[in-house]
Parts: sequence; C-alpha cells; structure tokens
Amino acid sequence: MNTALWIAFPYLCLASFVVGHLWRYRYDKFGWTTRSSQIYEGRWLAIASPLFHFGILGVLAGHFVGLVIPESVTASMGISESMYHVVAAGAGSVTGLMTVVGLALLIRRRRLTPSIFRFTTRMDKAMYLLLGAVIVLGMVNTVGFGLLGPGHDYRADVSVWFRTIFLLQPDAGLMASAPLSFQIHALLAFGLLAIWPYTRLVHLFSVPIGYVARPYIVYRTRDDRPGVRAPRRGWEPPG
Repeated sequence: MNTALWIAFPYLCLASFVVGHLWRYRYDKFGWTTRSSQIYEGRWLAIASPLFHFGILGVLAGHFVGLVIPESVTASMGISESMYHVVAAGAGSVTGLMTVVGLALLIRRRRLTPSIFRFTTRMDKAMYLLLGAVIVLGMVNTVGFGLLGPGHDYRADVSVWFRTIFLLQPDAGLMASAPLSFQIHALLAFGLLAIWPYTRLVHLFSVPIGYVARPYIVYRTRDDRPGVRAPRRGWEPPG
C-alpha cells in the first residue's frame, strides 16, 4: 500500500501532468485559456482575483522553500529551525488566509452568476473541489500544527520524500510516518496535478511575461492644430 500511495501514484500524476499538457497544446490550442468571465461580472472579480492570485503566489513560494530547499541549506545561512518555522507559519497563515478567502469568493461568484456557472466544465468543477481541499488542509497543517498545535518538522520527512520523487529514488517510508493530514494533503495535491492539464489552470503557462519587455505601441492621431487643412472625405484628384 505504501508503494502504491507514495511511489506509484505520484509518478502517475506527474505523467498525466506532462503528457496532458503536451496533448492539449497539440490538439486544443484554442481551448488553452482561462475562459475569462469578466464580461459577465466584474465587481466581485476585482476583489477575489487579486486576493487569490497574490495569496497563491505566496503559498507556492513557501512550498518551494519548504519542499525543495534542504534544511541543511537554511541552517548554513544562520536560520535556526525554530526561526524558520515561526516565519513559515506566520507567512503561511497570512498568504493561506488570502488564498482561502479569494477562492471562496471566486467560487461564490461563479456559482451565483448563472451566465458564468452555465459554462463551467465538469473538470473545472472537480478542479475547484480539489484545489479547495488542498488549500484547506494546508491551512490545517500550518495553523493546527505550526501555530496552535505541537508542531511537526515536515522538512524531515515530507520534504525529503518530495525531493526523492524527482531524484528517482523515492522513499515511501518517509511519508508513511508523517501525520495523516500531511499525507492527505500530499495525495490531493498530486491529484490536482493529474487533472491540471484538462482544466482552466493551463493558463498558468500562458502568463504574458513578454509584455514586460515588448516595445511601446505608438498611437498617432489626426493633427488638429489651427491652420492645418481638415481632411476631406473620399478620393482627391491627383496633384
């Protein structure tokens, strides 16, 4: 069972993530979009979207530091274990709360606006359900264990297991000893990766980064200075 849950399942989900994106880009380029619904409702979107997107960026940054960067690296930088967990729990609580509120408002808006809900695909509904569960469980782990509970050094088991997956040396025993909420959080997160290519989340890989460096667009208007002949309609004789 441990081999199926902590080795086979993650690799199946990663395969679906990679192959699914290649398939969709090859056969559904016109569907590679957020399916923007701003035209139908903009008041709630203006509040919910920044909350969710800035919150999730902070959450992802925290996960990158916690899962990818080994504990020995932060220790060599003079960051003690207690200091790391205080900062991680504090920042994770703030960004997590932003994400939860933003996602709740986005789901509320989508569900209560008929013109938006009508065009929400089944895969997007499943994505919202999985994403919400992943975020809520992440908050349970951050607040329940990190702030209010006894604490758990996930960098000693969950983070090491995560890195071994990508190093092709998976160690199922590391996750088998982790708390149940951390285990469910990891399974749901990999499940979200599995359905990612078939939902509107593909727009993450279409961020218009090139806009930052593109040249300015020059707009020219008609010269309305005094004394300049007004334009005439139609064809003018040559000369």
